[in-house]
Amino acid sequence: MPGPAEMTAPAEVKGDGGQPPGLDGPDIELLRLVAAGLPLDAVGRRLQLSDRTVRRRLKAIRERVGVESSIQVIAWAARRGLV
Repeated sequence: MPGPAEMTAPAEVKGDGGQPPGLDGPDIELLRLVAAGLPLDAVGRRLQLSDRTVRRRLKAIRERVGVESSIQVIAWAARRGLV
C-alpha cells in the first residue's frame, strides 16, 4: 500500500485551473449553496427546484467534473475560486 507521499489525487480532482465544459452559472450557484452548508431541500427552495432536481443536477455536475462525492466537487470548485 503506498504511503501518503506516494498517493496522488485523480487527474480530474487536481487543481488544473480549468472549468469543464457545460458548467454554467446555475450550476455554480447550486455548488455555492451546497458549499455554504445548506441542506439539499433548502437549496431546492432557494433555487425553486424540487429536491429530486437538485440531486440530479448535483450528480450531473459531479460526473462532468469527474468526482464521486459532493464533498469532492465542492473541494474542486473551491480550488478554482467558484465557491
